[in-house]
Amino acid sequence: MYFLVDARKSVNAGFKAGFDREGVSSFSLSPEEFTSWIESASRSDLDAVQGFLLGDFDERARCASAIRRQSRAPIIALADSRSLEQTLVLFDAGIDDVLPKPVHVREILARAEAIWRRVNGATEAAPDGVGAPAADPEGASPPRPERLRVFFDGRDPEIDGVPVSLPRRERHILEFLVRNRGRRVTKTQLFNGVYGVYSDGVEESVVEGHVSKLRKKLAQLLGHDPIEAKRYIGYTYVG
Repeated sequence: MYFLVDARKSVNAGFKAGFDREGVSSFSLSPEEFTSWIESASRSDLDAVQGFLLGDFDERARCASAIRRQSRAPIIALADSRSLEQTLVLFDAGIDDVLPKPVHVREILARAEAIWRRVNGATEAAPDGVGAPAADPEGASPPRPERLRVFFDGRDPEIDGVPVSLPRRERHILEFLVRNRGRRVTKTQLFNGVYGVYSDGVEESVVEGHVSKLRKKLAQLLGHDPIEAKRYIGYTYVG
């Protein structure tokens, strides 16, 4: 889920429409509403946010500082016009990137994922964003490259260089699990990350069906199931 913050409803609506076209959940608030939300949001709500997108408003440096106290998710600011002085102020406030408008949502997704990898310390990040395992300290040969590549920017994943066409929800579930590789992700966390914390009309149980279909497809193509599932506990991408 991506959080959009701007005082102008038209800006929030425009970017929300762009995220919707990519099948990515998003939620928007005015700066005043967002300041109240970030100070009181639960840890589970904050963990569901994959990135914060801040429009051009006066208090966004302060807003960015409030985000950084609560979350490690990427913060990207939009600039209506170029200003070196303002860009330096934003970077100093903890913003990770400043993008001049217009900008395509797919570029925002790609930049946010690159920031996520750096901030969260991916080791020897592979082209797909999956951290490559370190070589054996005793000098053993490094493991083979990942067969599965995930791009996080709207493209379908690839297995052995061949694109794998997946429904959007299954692709976003795979991306979320790969981003959290090795970590146990609960059904609620997966639902919030893919559908959004404030989604209406969608039952949390729908995640189970999507994960089941995704696991069958990947197991058939890879020859093994890369997603470990434990009832009542959650899911782990093990590769």
